[in-house]
Amino acid sequence: MYKKRAIEDKIEYMSKHFHVVLVCGARQIGKTTVLKHFADKKGGINYVTLDYPRVRQLAKEDPELFLQQYPAPLIIDEIQYAPELFPYIKIRVDEAQEKGMYYLTGSQMFHMMNSVSESLSGRAGILSMYSMSRAETEDYESIPFLPSSVKNISSQDNIRSVFEMILRGSMPAMVTDPELDPENFYGSYMQTYIERDIRYLINVKDEGKFLKFISCAAARTGQEVNFDDISKDVGIDRKTADQWLSVLVSSGLVFLLNPYSGNTVKRIVKRPKLYFMDTGLACYLSMWNNPHALEISSMGGAMFETFVISEVIKGYVNAGIDVRSRLYYYRDNNGREIDLMILENGKIYPVEIKKSADPGKNALKNFTVLDSLSEEIGEGAVICMSPMVIPLDEKNKIVPIRCI
Repeated sequence: MYKKRAIEDKIEYMSKHFHVVLVCGARQIGKTTVLKHFADKKGGINYVTLDYPRVRQLAKEDPELFLQQYPAPLIIDEIQYAPELFPYIKIRVDEAQEKGMYYLTGSQMFHMMNSVSESLSGRAGILSMYSMSRAETEDYESIPFLPSSVKNISSQDNIRSVFEMILRGSMPAMVTDPELDPENFYGSYMQTYIERDIRYLINVKDEGKFLKFISCAAARTGQEVNFDDISKDVGIDRKTADQWLSVLVSSGLVFLLNPYSGNTVKRIVKRPKLYFMDTGLACYLSMWNNPHALEISSMGGAMFETFVISEVIKGYVNAGIDVRSRLYYYRDNNGREIDLMILENGKIYPVEIKKSADPGKNALKNFTVLDSLSEEIGEGAVICMSPMVIPLDEKNKIVPIRCI
């Protein structure tokens, strides 16, 4: 069963304005499926995957012959396995000067970006993709979240149903097959990830330590990155922990939310916060298999925050917006924190995230720290389990989790 992905519209747009469209993201999030669906609608687009060893060997050893055998317009799946193709793709698009000639997918952004910037600068439209957003799974409009744009809706969510969503995650396989057990899916997913991506990206001599590392990272979702703490728990040095985390980021499994650094802010917190982009994977790695037990645990708030942040990120990414210059968090040397700050058109929109249904005005207490900033402060929001949008004062409101 195919579910429409919000990024389809952006792929259509990119195909009309760029010679090459590159879709990056983790394995099994639907990159290939969405491009094949796009190809079926357009017609006449060929497909080849570099997952097959012989096809990959041809692409690496004789890129010219490979592109002769598989003519454009063409989808090339897992392009990171054959970066040798990029200069030859450049030659072809420069000669033909046609839009939408090549559609590429890749699972490791860092390895591809050097090749793209060297060979396809100005020729490639680049899109990031994550597992399915709630808007996609429930078939409603996906738009970037902004407190000032929230519609006054009535939400039927309850804390039990939300944590069931959190535990299952949003990988397409988990969404389309409600009978699929998370333990079975994510166990297989991790085995595939380590065997294919990790061995390709880095030389991990002890796979057990890497699995322990990613599990430690999952247990810290929603927290600031502390390499000393993680490396001590795993038994690796700080440099290795830094390298391994960059692998999780480049694979699309983890997002690092940077602290806000406006010119007038004096802060001591410089570390990003770590968020897993699929809560089901984070739950599996941190050994949670019961939604109620997770909800009442000390980790319940962090998982709820992870779910909200990942949904906000997906809303922006699916619209083709680079979130690295839009989304931040705030924490100063007095320990005052704002979970999320959205920068839009010169304004800062503060957002707090609370697991409760009625957080009250006390949830806004840290918003006052923004008064010292030079930027204009827009409407604020407290995303929580409230059944409806409720004004807290003239500028801030309670927002149901359903609104993201």
